Amino acid sequence: MKLRQMIASLLAVGFVMSTAAGAADMSATQKKQIQDVVRDYLTKNPDVIIQALQVYQQQQMDEAKKTIQKTQATSPQYVDALFRQAGDPVGGNPQGKITVVEFFDYQCPHCVDMAGVIEGLIKNNPDVKIVFKEFPIRGPVSELAARAALAAKEQGKYVELHKALMESKQPLTEDNIYTIAESVGLDVAKLKTTMKSAAVDQQIKATYKLAQQLQLLGTPAIFVAKSNVTKTSPASSIIFIPGEVTADQMNQIMQKLSQ
Repeated sequence: MKLRQMIASLLAVGFVMSTAAGAADMSATQKKQIQDVVRDYLTKNPDVIIQALQVYQQQQMDEAKKTIQKTQATSPQYVDALFRQAGDPVGGNPQGKITVVEFFDYQCPHCVDMAGVIEGLIKNNPDVKIVFKEFPIRGPVSELAARAALAAKEQGKYVELHKALMESKQPLTEDNIYTIAESVGLDVAKLKTTMKSAAVDQQIKATYKLAQQLQLLGTPAIFVAKSNVTKTSPASSIIFIPGEVTADQMNQIMQKLSQ
C-alpha cells in the first residue's frame, strides 16, 4: 500500500473511531482488532512512519519559510518600533551608522552563543549600534531575568547585567539572578522595586506585541539595517536573521551594509 493510501486509511479509521456514532457502533473487541491491524502494519512497515514524519517536517519547513519571507517583507512597517523604540537598552555606539536589533531570551542557548558574536561585533565595529529587545519566552525565570536587566538600566548597568546573565555558568534561578546583579554593583533592593514598575511592564509588552506583529518564530531573531532606515525604505534594506549566525556571517552582513 502506498504512503498516501495508508495515511488515508488510517485517517478514515481514526475518524470513524472518533465520532460518537462510530464509537457507539463498535464493540471493544472491534476497536482492539482495528488497533491491532494498524499496529501490526506499522510494525511491519516502519518506513511509513518515517515517510509521514518527513512529509510533516517538510510542510513545517515550508510554513516557516513563508513566515520568514513575510517577516522580511513587512519589516519596514515596524521600523520605528524595531530600531527606535523608546526605552530599549542600547549597546555599542548609540550614534552608529548601522543598527543591529536582537530579540533574545537569557535561557535560550543559541542566544547565549549569539551574545559572544554581538560582543565581538561591538569591539570590532566602532560604528555599530545594538538595540536589545528583551523577549522572555522560556518561562517565569526568563521573564525575571528580563525584568532585572531592564530595571538595571535605571541604575546605568544594563549592559553589565546583560553580559553577566549571558555568561552565567549556572542555570538561572531567582536567587542567582539577584546574586549576579549584586556582583555587577547593582542595588538589589532598588532593582527589585524597579522590576515591578509600569515602565518595565510596558517595555516587555511592547516587545511581545512587536514580535507578534513580525510573526517571530523564536529566539534569537535579528534585524540589521543602516540607522537612517525609514518606513519608506525597501524591504531589502533591512536584513532579517531568523536565528543564530557566526561572527564571520555577521561581519559579512556588516560589510554589505557599509558599502
